[in-house]
Amino acid sequence: MRKKSFMVVSLVAFLFVLQSCSSKPEQALLKNYFHAISLNDNNTMSTIALEPITIDTQSWDITNVTPDKIEPATLAELNKKELEFKKKLEDHVGPTLDAKDAVDAAKEEGDTARTGGAKAAAKKKVDDLQAKYDQVFNEHKELQRNYNEAKTAAAREEEITAFSLGVRSMANIRDLTGDVDSKEVTVRAKEKSGTVKSYKFYLRQYTLKDPASNMNLKGRWVIVKTEAQG
Repeated sequence: MRKKSFMVVSLVAFLFVLQSCSSKPEQALLKNYFHAISLNDNNTMSTIALEPITIDTQSWDITNVTPDKIEPATLAELNKKELEFKKKLEDHVGPTLDAKDAVDAAKEEGDTARTGGAKAAAKKKVDDLQAKYDQVFNEHKELQRNYNEAKTAAAREEEITAFSLGVRSMANIRDLTGDVDSKEVTVRAKEKSGTVKSYKFYLRQYTLKDPASNMNLKGRWVIVKTEAQG
């Protein structure tokens, strides 16, 4: 198991060196990827693409590469957003339960009312409290939705960040700051059947800093998504 893990780490390091030495990292990256496909080498494919797909091709060429787009890394901000929504959701549990309890208590009062006037007053009270509860409950559902979306977005970005850095896990990965370099590469692939298809590869590379150790972390160019065109 140790030997296999060492081989995987060595392969990742080797691919990173190849990319670093190339002025066109997408060319080296995709060359390695399609070579792995031709060998049915799933292990290598999984070190290059986050979600590897098999393309039955006999030849391929790059038809378009978008300019590099460098933006600030977003994981720390996404993590902050997730924690904010989590706290809002947790703080909203109490008021939501209180509003539900108030409706239930008003219904019990209505059940014990003796006169028509008392029953009518109890019904109005129930209706008013139910309306308030419905509003609070809808707010709670919205907070839950926002939290779920923020949690999913942060988890996805953490996964991509770790993949580019070539690590399985890092305790403070959500604290890292820096830049993300991205580009889109369109490839025309001729399949063994003679059919020609186009694919768009979404590439990213992370250049980050660990604020705790002040260490710079240079990630690899990786494929984060592949889409068939047309």
